[in-house]
Amino acid sequence: MARPDQVDLKSLARIGAATRVAELEREIAALRRAFPGLKVLSVDVVEARAPHAAVAGVARKRTAKKVRRGRRTPMSDAEKQAVSERMKHYWEARRAEKKAKGGKRVRGAKKPRGEKKAAG
Repeated sequence: MARPDQVDLKSLARIGAATRVAELEREIAALRRAFPGLKVLSVDVVEARAPHAAVAGVARKRTAKKVRRGRRTPMSDAEKQAVSERMKHYWEARRAEKKAKGGKRVRGAKKPRGEKKAAG
């Protein structure tokens, strides 16, 4: 049994929520007065601008269409082949340059003292 001096948190939360809803309704009324031509945003716009994941999730459930954002478009086979050829030429040139400089350097081997990095 609850003590009489204990506060009913659920009723306080309900009062707080009702107060906040009233504040939001006043704010919406003020915005509508300030911008009479303002239309209600669609769910897609709300989803795109939603700062909170839960809001975006709710908006996403309401839409039938999924929107992919921030991803690259897939490359065609011709584009992949062109990239492959460019990279083959690039690495061929790198290997030729390394060979011209004097071959491979053992990984982890220290340079002799006084030898400086080549500029370039």
